[in-house]
Amino acid sequence: MDKITLRNFRCFREEQTAELAPLTLLVGENSTGKTSFMAMIRALWDVAYRNRVPDFKEAPCDLGSFEEIAHNGGARNGRVDTFEAGFCSAAGCSGELRDRGTDTGKTCRFEVTFAKEGTVPVPVRKRLACEDLWIEELAEIENRNLELRIGTERGSWSVSCGPDTDNSLDIRYQIFPLMYSLAIAAVENEKKFMPLDVSEEIDREDLERIYNFCSLVLRDPVLAHGPYISAPVRSKPRRTYDPAQVSSDPEGDHVPMYLANIYARHKAIWETIKNKLEKFGHDSGLFDEIRVKHFGNSLGAPFQLQVRKFGSGRKGPWRNLIDAGYGISQILPVLTELLREDKAPLILLQQPELHLHPSAQAALGSLFCEVAAQGCQLVVETHGDYILDRVRMEIRDDNIPLKPEDVSVLFFERRGQHVLIHSLGFDEEGNISGDVPPSYRIFFMEESRRLWGL
Repeated sequence: MDKITLRNFRCFREEQTAELAPLTLLVGENSTGKTSFMAMIRALWDVAYRNRVPDFKEAPCDLGSFEEIAHNGGARNGRVDTFEAGFCSAAGCSGELRDRGTDTGKTCRFEVTFAKEGTVPVPVRKRLACEDLWIEELAEIENRNLELRIGTERGSWSVSCGPDTDNSLDIRYQIFPLMYSLAIAAVENEKKFMPLDVSEEIDREDLERIYNFCSLVLRDPVLAHGPYISAPVRSKPRRTYDPAQVSSDPEGDHVPMYLANIYARHKAIWETIKNKLEKFGHDSGLFDEIRVKHFGNSLGAPFQLQVRKFGSGRKGPWRNLIDAGYGISQILPVLTELLREDKAPLILLQQPELHLHPSAQAALGSLFCEVAAQGCQLVVETHGDYILDRVRMEIRDDNIPLKPEDVSVLFFERRGQHVLIHSLGFDEEGNISGDVPPSYRIFFMEESRRLWGL
């Protein structure tokens, strides 16, 4: 995702545009919509790539029902009936698509409009477009009718399906089918498309182009896995863990079992992630070694996670994770998701610096740069100045192949009951760049003036 747009969503009344990058840092005061912004990123991914009606109450971002999510303008304007969001992405719009003549490498644009069904928001309009190719899905909640519209440079056409229409496509009907499934059905039912406006009759070439477009943009198996989003407070460490099913969760309850599983079953993978964890542990000063200690010979035996530090040329004693300080147990789930080989293509982190000493926060900033430079997209909500400063220094010092344009800083500014998002960045010297509002970092400047007696 390269750009996110929002309108009438939570505290974002006016249309907001936010630039994303391989590494995006969300900054601003509390209660300015940063968590809501991350929840919408996940919702957009679910609608576009995973054929899901997004659950806005899914942990760790419980936004409530439609009444809490749709913007409320107060007594004068009231609550809106719909809210909109969208994203732009170059993913899927180059390479194979261009080779097959489906587009010329331009950015794809996905848009969705949500309306109220019962108490929850559901998509009633989805549109995917790239240059002169587009496909749009319009749903009527009450009668379960669905209209599919498609367009090329030759014109635009429409077909309807559902219980209240005579012209039904031969598909397994869902309330909101995946556009890709509709495109397949459309190819097999070309005569059912009706021209819109003054368009000519649709032909096979138009349908084939739309089909190729949807199949390549929407059916990437990597995208189907979805993003990983972490909770701001991770799970508490336990003195001893019992083996359980590995199932990813925002608080990181799955991480001890994941590490124990690869330690027992995949030694090469374990050594790789162990070395990466220990490198960060050393760089941050948190620990120097980590291990899984089983209490029994079977895979079902209880186990502990243990760490130890070195000092004065000697190795210290192994210490249970629960005895090693809260910071290590809180950052370990974040580190594991960042360093595992099968990491999610998009990782959303909420306040990963909690319980960390400034030196560890700075090391985390360097790790974010390294992971983003390797092709994983990160969106990080942070109040940690040490993280921002380390990212600035990594850009300036050019130790990591991360350029200024690879980092975006989104500043969430409160304006009364509404919030504006400012897309900022860094120049080659690590200085903030872009249209910087006067309120950016005003608190820190005022505190510095007071400290210096100015």
